[in-house]
Amino acid sequence: MVVPELRPWRAAAPHVVRIADAVRPRLTRAAETVRPRLARVAAAVGPRFARPDRPGSPRAPRPKTWRFTATAATAGLALAAGVVTAAGPWDSSGQRTAERDRAVALDVARGTDHGGTRAHAGTPPRGSQAAPPAVSVLTGLGGTATTVKSAPGREALGAVLDPLLKNPALGSRSAAVVDVATGERLYGTGSEDALTPASTTKIATAVAALSAMGADHRLTTRAVYEPDTEEVVLVGGGDPTLTARKEARGLASLRDLAERTAAALAERGVREVTLSYDATLYKGATLHPIGVNPNIAAVTPLMVDEARTDDSTSGPAPRAADPAADAARTFGGLLEERGVKATPPGPSKATARASTLATVSSPPLAALVERMLTDSDNDLAEALARHTALATGGSADLAGAGAAVTARLKHLGLPLQGAGIDIRDGSGLDRRGKLTAGLLTALLVKAGDPAHPELRPALTGLPVAGFTGTLAGRYTDGAAGVVRAKTGTLTGVNTLAGTVVDQDGRLVAFAFLANATTDPTAAQSALDKAATALAACGCR
Repeated sequence: MVVPELRPWRAAAPHVVRIADAVRPRLTRAAETVRPRLARVAAAVGPRFARPDRPGSPRAPRPKTWRFTATAATAGLALAAGVVTAAGPWDSSGQRTAERDRAVALDVARGTDHGGTRAHAGTPPRGSQAAPPAVSVLTGLGGTATTVKSAPGREALGAVLDPLLKNPALGSRSAAVVDVATGERLYGTGSEDALTPASTTKIATAVAALSAMGADHRLTTRAVYEPDTEEVVLVGGGDPTLTARKEARGLASLRDLAERTAAALAERGVREVTLSYDATLYKGATLHPIGVNPNIAAVTPLMVDEARTDDSTSGPAPRAADPAADAARTFGGLLEERGVKATPPGPSKATARASTLATVSSPPLAALVERMLTDSDNDLAEALARHTALATGGSADLAGAGAAVTARLKHLGLPLQGAGIDIRDGSGLDRRGKLTAGLLTALLVKAGDPAHPELRPALTGLPVAGFTGTLAGRYTDGAAGVVRAKTGTLTGVNTLAGTVVDQDGRLVAFAFLANATTDPTAAQSALDKAATALAACGCR
C-alpha cells in the first residue's frame, strides 16, 4: 500500500479477531435490516478505484459498488480484523476502514463499555465522546443509515460552535459547516473571508489534479537510449515517490528500472554507457518560496524518495541539495551493480530519436492523492499541482501550477468569486495563499458528489481522527474515527477542514480557519474541540 500500515493494527489483530467472533451474530442481524437501503444508495454513489498490487501490473476489475456495500454490511465488519492485518486501515477500493473496524472491536453503543474485553486497536474511548457504533460510521462512509434524520439546525449549531470558535487562541477566524448530501450551508461565520489556509490547500490541489487527470493516471519515469551518442538518459516524470529502497511497497522502484535497463542494454550488447539525466519536465525555479526547508525538497521532476537523506517516509527530513543529480547518481550505482559501467551523470535532455529502454510507473493518482492528504506530503502536492498544469496546457512552474489549480476549480463550478482567494502553490506552504472556509467546504461537497466519482480520493485520503496521518495522535478523548480532516499549520496559522458524522448519522463538511494565532497548541486544541462538538451534535 502507499500509506504504511499502522503498527498498532498488527499488534491488535488477535484481540480484534476474538471480539469480532463474539459480535458476529448481532452484526449479521443488523446487516440484514440495512442491506436493501445500502444497496440502493450504493448504486448511486459511483465506482471506487481498485489498487493494482504494483506499478505496471494489470489493473484489477472495478468492484461493483452494490456488492461491496452489501458484503460489508453483512459479513465484512465482523471479519475486518483480517483485512486490517493484511493491508492496514484500507479496503480494496481505497476507502478507509479504520473507523468501522474500531467500532466493531469495541462492541459498544457510543463507546460505552458493557463489561467485555476491549481490543487494543487505536486509543480506547474515554468519557462520553467515544468512537461510534459501526452503523453510524457506515452512515458517514456510504451516506445512508436506517434512520438518518434531517440536517442540524442553524441556530442550534451556532449555539454549540459560536462559544468554541470565539476562543481568543484562534485569533482572526472563519468557519463554515455544510450538509454534504444537499450542499446546504448550515453554519457560517466569516465564511467568505479569505485567510491563509496552510496545508488545507492540499484539498484544492487534490480535487484539481483528479479532475484534470483522472483517478487512474500514473506518473512514469523512463530510461532511454540515444543512438547517436550511445547515451543513457534517466528522464524524470515528476514522481516524487520513486524509491530506491529495497522494499518498494507498491511504489515505482528505481532498482526495477535499473534491472530492466541493464537487461535491455545487454540485448544490444552494450556494457558501458554515458549516463545523463533529464529534469526538464518542470519550468522555473526549483526552490519553493518558503526557501530551504526540511518540509519540502527542491521542486524537480526527478527525485528518489523525495530527496530524503535519512530513512524517513513522511514529515520533515534533511534533503539532497540537488535531487535530480542525486537520483541519477543512485541510478548509475544500480546499473554498475548489474554489470553496466556508467560515467558520472550530468544534465541533458532526451531527444525525439531516443528509444525507451525501460519504464516504471507510480501508483494511480487516486493513491497518490490519498498519500498526499494523509501525510500532508508537500513534495507530492507540488508535483500534482505542476502535473495539473501540464495536463491542462499550462506552464509547469510555480505560478502556472497555482493558475491551473484555480482554473480546474472554476471548471467544476466551485465558488471562487470571494474577494482575496489566491492559490499560490500546491502545498499551502506559501503563506501568501488565501482560501475561504466556504470554498473548502464546497470542495469537500464536490468530492462527495455522485456525479464526480473520480474526485472521491479527496475524501478517502483525509486523515482519520485517532488513527491515521496527521490526526493519528489527536482526538484520543472524543470523535476518534468519526472526524476525517486535513490539518494545516504554519507560524500563526492553524486550520482544519474535513467531514464528520453527527449524532444523528448526518454527514457534514466543515472548515475552520484561524490566522494570527499566538499559541499553536491552544489553537489546535480549540479547533479539535469544535470538530468534536460537531460530531456530538444532533443540534435540532
